Amino acid sequence: MSTTSNPLRDPRDKRLPRVAGPCVLVLFGVTGDLSRKKLLPAIYDLANRGLLPPGFSLVGFARRDWDHQDFRQIAYESVKEHARTPFREEVWKHLSEGMHFVPGEFSDPGAFDALAMAVKELDQTRGTGGNYAFYLSIPPKFFPQVVEQLQRSGLAEHDDDSAWRRVVIEKPFGHDLTSAKELNDTVHRVFPEESIFRIDHYLGKETVQNILALRFANTMFEPIWNRSFVDHVQITMAEDIGIGGRAGYYDGIGAARDVIQNHLLQLLALTAMEEPTSFSAEAVRAEKAKILSSVRVADDPAQATARGQYAAGWQGGVAVKGYLNEDGIPPDSRTETYAAIKLEIDNRRWAGVPFYMRTGKRLSRRVTEVAMIFQAAPHLPFSQTDTEELGENALVMRVQPDEGITVRFGSKVPGTSMEIRDVNMDFAYGESFTESSPEAYERLLLDVLIGDPPLFPRQEEVELSWQILDPVTEYWASQPKLDQYKSGGYGPRSADELMARDGRAWRRL
Repeated sequence: MSTTSNPLRDPRDKRLPRVAGPCVLVLFGVTGDLSRKKLLPAIYDLANRGLLPPGFSLVGFARRDWDHQDFRQIAYESVKEHARTPFREEVWKHLSEGMHFVPGEFSDPGAFDALAMAVKELDQTRGTGGNYAFYLSIPPKFFPQVVEQLQRSGLAEHDDDSAWRRVVIEKPFGHDLTSAKELNDTVHRVFPEESIFRIDHYLGKETVQNILALRFANTMFEPIWNRSFVDHVQITMAEDIGIGGRAGYYDGIGAARDVIQNHLLQLLALTAMEEPTSFSAEAVRAEKAKILSSVRVADDPAQATARGQYAAGWQGGVAVKGYLNEDGIPPDSRTETYAAIKLEIDNRRWAGVPFYMRTGKRLSRRVTEVAMIFQAAPHLPFSQTDTEELGENALVMRVQPDEGITVRFGSKVPGTSMEIRDVNMDFAYGESFTESSPEAYERLLLDVLIGDPPLFPRQEEVELSWQILDPVTEYWASQPKLDQYKSGGYGPRSADELMARDGRAWRRL
């Protein structure tokens, strides 16, 4: 379809981006926070940018006694509050005409039969061509049930070879290697691998994709991107919030399963992998799988890991309660809210270079970054006094919230003496580009509708990630001790001790 024929396309946008073809997106769990705050606004933003076809249709499925107009009103409120792009009435009017709602329980075959009738009617009235994407924005325990209902109702099958069916599954994909394999078997009985999109929203972030651009679109970094120059790598995802209303999901899952198994190991893979032959899904995924298969916990988990739970403290000048006092959390919970792991990669490029990963809630500030710390110069022809304020060279890829890249290096301080001090050279997205970065879910939803999977982990990557993490969580399960750390601080003492054993320290949050 020509982009110029799309009545929703913003005429100010002169580029020719990828545009989805005719299709229906069925959104399960449409009443949840993810749908209201991220998915529905992202759908509107895609429409506002002219990237959805005129006949695009959205069907919400949830356990609510709503009619179509109720659903449209909820979507309208979500879009007005959370959309990234300016609200345009003509775009909303056209988009809302294709919004429908089907009430029902996941266990009710009749509800799925009604859903099948609804999407077939949209094929006739909206010209959606029998192309359906099913987005499972629901708790993981319901994944198998919904997938089986899609098969029973015939929604997962298509008679026309030109039509497609796709299913989108939110993390976590299992809670360990065994459960991940079981879930994969269930989904594969209904959908082929090329139709399964395991979504990790971090991979849709511009700054995460920029890791690949930084590495493979420039010649200046490749010669030093290896063990000969790199001392170690730190990958951090720190949050300044608690669990909020997620007690039912978070307790029993914890920081390692919630963040390290997916987000941080994906960042590691993009940072450490070899150059793919192309940016095709097969080539990128193959290199990521190679690197993940070489990753291992560096030492005995007692020496190479740390974990903790946030206690009461102060955050932004406000007193906050500890994890064990959060609503819905058992007083004897041993779920970690902070996790740190030291990993190594057994290949020629990275042998001997430790990768330190950490994530935690209720820390001093919110930041996600990949920091490559370089080795010290082998010889300094300066006095110790001249260089006492000189640290290590570093390349820091900032994912959020201050998106960009920082290079830290030593420079002479103006004056008559040869005093050398660290300085930073910064690239910031907001200063270098006039267009703001799209939300991760915009990119990923469009990729689903187009059928472009490079940014979606395949099953092999999921299983390799669990193979790395399972020995850690099994060790933790056998240990009664769980360090407490004050809210608003930098994490448990055991995490600092992990780095100190190697003569290193975490970057300051």
